[in-house]
Amino acid sequence: MGMMKEFKDFAIKGNVIDMAVGIIIGTAFGKIVSSFVADVIMPPIGVLVGGIDFSKLAFTIQEASENIPAVVISYGKFIQTAVDFIIIAFAIFMVIKGINSLKQKEEQAPKQPAKPSTQEVLLTEIRDLLKNRS
Repeated sequence: MGMMKEFKDFAIKGNVIDMAVGIIIGTAFGKIVSSFVADVIMPPIGVLVGGIDFSKLAFTIQEASENIPAVVISYGKFIQTAVDFIIIAFAIFMVIKGINSLKQKEEQAPKQPAKPSTQEVLLTEIRDLLKNRS
């Protein structure tokens, strides 16, 4: 039972759950960006450069024969993936930049001095009474 309890403690910790949620959201975000690039960005770019469908751009190394499929380098898919990466990297950059600016504002905010404890207040009063006495 010790191992099960240890695993349960590990799995229930906030960091593990936060990480899992982040991975799930990141995966969904990646799919959205991939669709955005493939279905929204690349078609107009293809029209601008002469009606090219980037997803079908490929360089054939060896033609297909009988039961052997063609060997191709699909550089069009690579271009789409590179655009996906750039958009995702930019989005993450903007999120981190926003978080950093919030942290900076928090650090620059004037900090109020901590209120002295009741013991410190009492000792200060005793010190002041002793000063006035002499």
